[in-house]
Amino acid sequence: MALKFLELTLFSLLVALVSIANASDPDIVIDFLVPANSTGVNGTFFTYSGMRGIFDGEDPATFKVTKATFLEFPALLGQSVSLAVLQFPAGSTNPPHSHPRSAELLFVIDGSLEVGLIDTTNKLYNQTLQEGDMFVFPKGLVHYQYNANTQEAATAVSAFGSANAGAVSVPASVFTTGIDDSILAKAFKTDVTTIQKLKAGLAPKA
Repeated sequence: MALKFLELTLFSLLVALVSIANASDPDIVIDFLVPANSTGVNGTFFTYSGMRGIFDGEDPATFKVTKATFLEFPALLGQSVSLAVLQFPAGSTNPPHSHPRSAELLFVIDGSLEVGLIDTTNKLYNQTLQEGDMFVFPKGLVHYQYNANTQEAATAVSAFGSANAGAVSVPASVFTTGIDDSILAKAFKTDVTTIQKLKAGLAPKA
């Protein structure tokens, strides 16, 4: 009986380890991956110029994220790395969200940001960051960033340990994906009318 229990425990542990390993970008056994439709590889393949001019001109009117994942920069596929530039106009926020495939290392390059993360015990860890500060958001945990300054914009760069970290917006995933209003009303201990108002406020603008 004890041996059977040990075998079952070891099997469960093995399954768990395989699941953890598969939760991140898979290792590749060659130097780099080339898309099937590529006609050849040279220095251009390893270069991405899609962010040229991003800091020129006026600040964006609303929060803006500009990504360099393998979708924009195919050479990143298999390299377990990507980048994003986050631009925060005065008073703007990057709403609560999570990245299922990577931690995020945020580096403030201009202005200041209030940031926070919530762990699996629902404890909030928050901090006010100044230019030159960094903050790490562990993989999968809900977090946010907020520019509390009502006069000045802020800018940050985020690095990810995945070629496509993914982003799950808490407001969008809860209120714009078709979950029944009565279920949400019970979950949030409110009424259907309130849920419908929240949904209307998050509906995509035509």
